[in-house]
Amino acid sequence: MKEKNIKQPATAFASPRFVNTGNFMRMQRFDNAEGLDFAIYGIPFDTACSYRVGARFGPQAIRNISVMMKTNNPVHEVNILDYLKGGDLGDVNVVPGYIHPTYEAIENFAREIIKAGAIPIALGGDHSITLGELRAVAKEHGPVSLLHFDSHADINDTVFGEKYNHGTPFRRAIEEGLIDPHKSVQIGMRGSLYDAGEFKLAKDLGLTLIPTYKVREMGIAETIKKAREIIGDNKVFLTFDIDFIDPAYAPGTGTPEVGGYTSLEGVEIIRRLAGLNFVGMDVVEVAPPYDHAEITSLLAANLIFEFLSILALNKKESQK
Repeated sequence: MKEKNIKQPATAFASPRFVNTGNFMRMQRFDNAEGLDFAIYGIPFDTACSYRVGARFGPQAIRNISVMMKTNNPVHEVNILDYLKGGDLGDVNVVPGYIHPTYEAIENFAREIIKAGAIPIALGGDHSITLGELRAVAKEHGPVSLLHFDSHADINDTVFGEKYNHGTPFRRAIEEGLIDPHKSVQIGMRGSLYDAGEFKLAKDLGLTLIPTYKVREMGIAETIKKAREIIGDNKVFLTFDIDFIDPAYAPGTGTPEVGGYTSLEGVEIIRRLAGLNFVGMDVVEVAPPYDHAEITSLLAANLIFEFLSILALNKKESQK
C-alpha cells in the first residue's frame, strides 16, 4: 500500500477561501481511506423526511462554508493534521426516493472506510441515513454505544405506516442489534409529542433519554458527565441532529423545535467528549433551503471540526 502524503490545506493568506473549494476544510480528496485516520464523506439523501426536505443539499453546503475553518484548535492546543491523517472521500451515490438501495450504498461506502482502519464522518442528509452507517459500524465492531444529540428521539415504530423513516432509525438499530441501548444516551429531546409515553418508551427499550428540561436542571457539564459514565470505555457512535440547536441559531433544518441550545453550547458539548472511544460520527438534517447566511451549515462544519479536534487530542494524549 502506497502511503498517502497528507498536506495542510492552503491558508487564506496563500489562497483565497473561495478558490479550490469542494472538499471539507479544503482538505485533500482521496479515492479510498487506506492509510487514513478519518474520512469525511457526504450522504445527500432526504427522501425519508416527514416535513421539510432539503437536507440532500447539506453535504455540499457544509463543505462550501467549511473553508472558514482552520486546522488549529486553540482550546485543545492541537493541529488536526499534525496528529491525524484524513481527507474527503466525496459522496455516497444515493438513490433518491428509494431508501433500501440507499442503505445498501451507505453501508458499503462506510464499510470500506472502516475496513481501512479510518473513522467515518458523514455529512447528512436526513437522520434515516444513520441506520446504514450503524450497520457498517456493527459489522466491524459489534453493537456500539450511541450518543445521540437531537430534539427528537427517533424511536417511532412507524411513520406514515413505514418502518424506515428519519423518525425510526434507532428503533430499527436496537431491533437489528446494532447498538447496545443500555450503554447508549439520547440528549436534548424537547417540544410537543404525539405519544405522551415516548420518553417511557425510550426507557423500555433500554435507552437513557435526557430531555432538555432535565439538561437545564442538571446543567450541561453534569449531563455530559452522566453520559460518559453510562458509555464508559465502550465503542461509541456520535450522531448530532442539527435541530438539537435552537432554530434561532440553526434555522436551516427540516423539523425545528424552539427552546433549544445555542451554537456555543453545541460546540462546548463536543469539546467535553474528549477521551471517548469513537468509531464514527455524523451531523444530519442540515437543510440549506431554510438557512440564513449559511449559519446552520457553518455550525455543522464547526461541530465536525471540534470532533476532529478531540480525535487529534486523543491521539496526542496516547503518545505521551
